Amino acid sequence: MMAARKIDPEQGRAAVLAWCADPGVGRSVRATAVRFTLQELELQAPGRSVEVRVPPYGAVQVIEGPTHRRGTPPNVVELAPDSWLQLVVGDLTWAEAEETGQVSASGSRADLSAYLPLLRRP
Repeated sequence: MMAARKIDPEQGRAAVLAWCADPGVGRSVRATAVRFTLQELELQAPGRSVEVRVPPYGAVQVIEGPTHRRGTPPNVVELAPDSWLQLVVGDLTWAEAEETGQVSASGSRADLSAYLPLLRRP
């Protein structure tokens, strides 16, 4: 089952572009950019085996495989909003994020490198 769009793609892309132009954008623009890109990841990698968390803005379950239902999921990816957006637009690679400690990934399926970048920086 595909996730329903919660953020209009045009509005979401505009928020990502605004962040690209100025990473110091306001909280609401950053929140929209993060939520939109998490929504896009859900569409590109449907499933429920990996939980991707970008606090305080959102979390999604993605990638096909064993479904998680209760407690802490075995496959978790967590990172800060700006690190997430850098990965999304290709400013940062998955390997660089792991090497520099910008991403916390646990579990055998918690590698998003095949899905990133989601959008290219203009």
